[in-house]
Amino acid sequence: MTPDAALGAFRAAIVRSFPELEGASFTLLAPGWHSDAVDVDDRLVFKFPRHEAAEQALAREARLLGLVRTGVTMPVPDLRLHAGPPMFSHHGKLRGEHLLTRQYEALPERARQELAEKLGLFYAEIHRLDRPALEAAGARPIEAWIVPEEILRRIRPVLPEGLCAYADRTVAAWQELAADPHGTTYGFFDGHGWNMAFDHAAQRLNGVYDSADSGFGDLQQEFIYSNFISRDLTARIVGEYEVLTGRHLDRQRIELLSSVLRLSELAGSADDPEHLPAMLGHVADWAARGTV
Repeated sequence: MTPDAALGAFRAAIVRSFPELEGASFTLLAPGWHSDAVDVDDRLVFKFPRHEAAEQALAREARLLGLVRTGVTMPVPDLRLHAGPPMFSHHGKLRGEHLLTRQYEALPERARQELAEKLGLFYAEIHRLDRPALEAAGARPIEAWIVPEEILRRIRPVLPEGLCAYADRTVAAWQELAADPHGTTYGFFDGHGWNMAFDHAAQRLNGVYDSADSGFGDLQQEFIYSNFISRDLTARIVGEYEVLTGRHLDRQRIELLSSVLRLSELAGSADDPEHLPAMLGHVADWAARGTV
């Protein structure tokens, strides 16, 4: 289906349930991994899952967000489901844009610290949510990364020679890593800049979205995703979190897991010519600035 045809089908489904939007402006957003999304009048977002597994994930995300929204200060989407057919969700749009590395680096000290304070509080609050209630709502372990030997097998044919030793060191260190002393927690586990609604004019974070990857995972893994924006931001978040929770986090562990994430994502895209260049770029850039 062409983008225009897809948008037409989505628009028809939306208007059937919301006839008051007949004259609204509809825009197809960049596709996600599991769903297509439509922006309506720059104030509403509708998500259409592509398959049954995506439908189940969207329903689970809606239930979990109902618990998260009442337990954290950070604004998150108020996701409402429509059974359809086709099944879809809608929520009020969180105002803001993605936060990328170059944009973060242009922020003044005050804005950087305020951002870290908001995210540190968000993680402290989401990690305190009631586990039995989350389990009853469908929370489950986060998706596991590809196993070490398979990562190396997949990436060696596509990895530049200069990065092979880096990959070997990273995977070896990961295999020797002890269990997280803080155990597991329910968390967001996707806190990169592509899931942030950042108001660049006001230099303020207005909320986070896309909780499809949330679930139970090792607590310190929560803090690796902001490294897609900046190590400086991650260091600030970690510092704020430690003050709020009294937990001491292992910076070297967070650095190592950030490296493993990039290699695992590269392994997952090794046979995908569309995404492979970007994943190689992530690994090369991270390795050039890293310490593993």
